[in-house]
Amino acid sequence: MFLLNAWYVACTPDEIKEKPLGRTICDQRICFYRGVKGQVAAVEDFCPHRGAPLSLGTVKEGKLVCGYHGLQMGCDGKTIAMPAQRVKAFPAIRSYAVMERYGYIWVWPGDAGQANFKDIPKPSWAGRDDWSFGGGMFHFKCDYRLLIDNLMDLSHETYVHSTSIGQQEIDEAVPETVVQDDIVTTTRHMFNIEAPPFWKDAMLSNKLDPVAKIDRWQICRFEAPSNVMIDVGVALEGCGAFDASADKKVSSIVVDFITPETGTSCWYFWGMARHFQVDDVALTQSIREGQQSIFEEDREVLERQQQNLLLQPERKLLKLNIDSGGVHARRIIDRLCKKETTHE
Repeated sequence: MFLLNAWYVACTPDEIKEKPLGRTICDQRICFYRGVKGQVAAVEDFCPHRGAPLSLGTVKEGKLVCGYHGLQMGCDGKTIAMPAQRVKAFPAIRSYAVMERYGYIWVWPGDAGQANFKDIPKPSWAGRDDWSFGGGMFHFKCDYRLLIDNLMDLSHETYVHSTSIGQQEIDEAVPETVVQDDIVTTTRHMFNIEAPPFWKDAMLSNKLDPVAKIDRWQICRFEAPSNVMIDVGVALEGCGAFDASADKKVSSIVVDFITPETGTSCWYFWGMARHFQVDDVALTQSIREGQQSIFEEDREVLERQQQNLLLQPERKLLKLNIDSGGVHARRIIDRLCKKETTHE
C-alpha cells in the first residue's frame, strides 16, 4: 500500500547523465531521461509500437529513441517519428510530473494534474554553505514500511549496530512520540553517558575529547509519504545537549528518502547532512562509508524479516511502546491512501 499522489525521490541526477534509466516506482515502470536542454523527463517505460522498454534505448537531440525499432518519443509521451513509418497518430503513452531539485530527481507517480512542484520537500540544509552532505542509494527487498518502522524505532541500534552507533543506554531511554497533522516525531535523550565508536570519531574530528561524558539525542521525524529525517548528535555532558553551542557538540541529520518499488521492495536514498567541519572532504567520505556499513546491517535484517512475513502472512505481530513512531506513521499512510482511493 502506497500513496500515489505524492513526491518521491526517483533517482540521483548522475543516473541519467546520458542514457535513459528504467525504474519501477509504486508498481509503475517509468523511464527517466534528459530531454531538450537537459530538462529531466519521465514517461511510461513502454514503447507503443511493440511494448519494448524505452529505457533500453538512447537519447538523441532531446528525443527518446526506442532501442528496438528506432521509434522516437517526446517528453509528453507522444510519438514523434520512426524511420520510414507513419506513427504520429499513435496514442500517447503516459508521462509523469518530474523535477530535478535539491540534488535529486523527484517524480509524482499519481495524477500529474494534481502535482505541485512547490510541495517537493526542501531539506533544511539545501543550498547552505554551512552544511555538508554525503550519501548513497540502496535497493531493499522489503516493504518500504518495514524500513520506516526501523527508522522510527532506533532501539535496534543496540543490537544490529553494536560496533558503531549502538549502546545499551538507547534501550534504557524511554522514547516520546508526538503526532501533529501528518508528521510523527519520536524523541530519545540520553544523559551523562559514554559516546559509542561512531560518535567518538565525530567528536575527535570536531576537536572534542572523545572519552568525555556526553549527552546524546535522537529525534526521528516521519513525514508522508515515506520520508524520515533524524536529528542525531552528542554534546559534552551538561552543556545543553541538543541546544549546546557548536563548539560543545557534534550533530547531524540522517537523511532517509524511501521510495516504494513494489509491495515487497523499495529504493532507499540515504545520507547524512552535518553542521561541523563542512569543508573536510575526507570526513564526508569516511562518514558515508560508515553509514553504508550501518545500512547494510539493516538491509540484512529487514530482507530476512520480509521473507518471514511472506512465509507466514497470517501471523499477528506484537507491539510495544517502542513501536509507537512506526505505528503512527503507518496509520497516516493508511488514512491518506484510503482518502486517495475513496476520494473522501
